[in-house]
Amino acid sequence: MAVSVFIARRIDAGLFAQVHEDVFDGPVDPHLLERFLAADHLQIAVAVDRDQLVGMCSGVIHHHPDKPDSWWINELGVAGPWRRHGIGTRLVMTCMDHARRIGCRDIWVVADPTGEAEGFWHSLRWTRTGERLAMFSTRLD
Repeated sequence: MAVSVFIARRIDAGLFAQVHEDVFDGPVDPHLLERFLAADHLQIAVAVDRDQLVGMCSGVIHHHPDKPDSWWINELGVAGPWRRHGIGTRLVMTCMDHARRIGCRDIWVVADPTGEAEGFWHSLRWTRTGERLAMFSTRLD
């Protein structure tokens, strides 16, 4: 399994036409993809096996008026047949390396405290800093 993992750029947009159905929550919209790839503060690492996109780790670079830049991992997805082969780890490590290169001082994620999530993030030697997870939202329409 020769999977390439790298930070996607606008020139890589064509890769998103061949995404395994297990990677994102829904189909990739070309207009939303273009907007995403054009935004400097949005980043996405991708895993590609031959011509198929089989994993991704998306993130946001947070700029603050009172602290150094940080990277928030928004989503991590690896298609079922490619799970448990180190691809998720490679995606996160690619994001970490990129975050360091662009001057971020830390990287973080908010995850449901499931056994699988705990095991994954602890395997990367990340420290759990919260006890509970609560998400609040409202529709804007």
